[in-house]
Amino acid sequence: MASVHPLDKPLAQQRRGARLILKRLSERYPEIATALSYQDPWELLVATVLSAQTTDENVNRVTPVLFATWPHPEDLATANPEDLEEVVYSTGYYRQKTKSLLALAADVVDRFGGEVPRDFDDMVTLRGVGRKTASVVLAEAWGDPAIAVDTHVNRVANRLGLTANSDPVKIEHDLKNLFLENTWAGVSMRFIQFGREVCDARRPRCWDCPLRDRCPFEPKTRRPRETT
Repeated sequence: MASVHPLDKPLAQQRRGARLILKRLSERYPEIATALSYQDPWELLVATVLSAQTTDENVNRVTPVLFATWPHPEDLATANPEDLEEVVYSTGYYRQKTKSLLALAADVVDRFGGEVPRDFDDMVTLRGVGRKTASVVLAEAWGDPAIAVDTHVNRVANRLGLTANSDPVKIEHDLKNLFLENTWAGVSMRFIQFGREVCDARRPRCWDCPLRDRCPFEPKTRRPRETT
């Protein structure tokens, strides 16, 4: 008998399967949070913008200098672009990131009185802020229900049969439809960590996967042979 793909099952059964997956990931990662260092929503927003196309470690080396020099949105909004470029240079795409940060700071000051808005629709109107960035800030800084979809979340969700989409907005919608709203804030970082540790893009550690029995992904990789 042919196996039934998770997406071919009734919605109630899909939700039960998805929630079992999240339960196991929650057991594996009982406490999970972004690796970006920050003190408040503004710092997390800036760090998340800087994290595009670089590692969290790179960002964490830059942000202490950035916030020591320009601690508040009002300070960053009036920063000398050349000085800011020098600070963020090591994160890559430094010219574009400098323009984005200056515009972002100006928006926060001019439109929201220097405070990061705690509202998704407001946050995505800020220049340089997309759905993923807004969702990260809402979920991590405030614990609000939001799911950020990056490449790890995309890959893991597709391999587990939780979505058949490649568009991040559609994946976000699919995941929100499967998980309870009060668990949304913990979804992304658990998927991301799992994607880094186990469900690798090129060689997933299927032999060591706690979700192997829930995963329709083929072909599953085998444990590498030990060399003597």
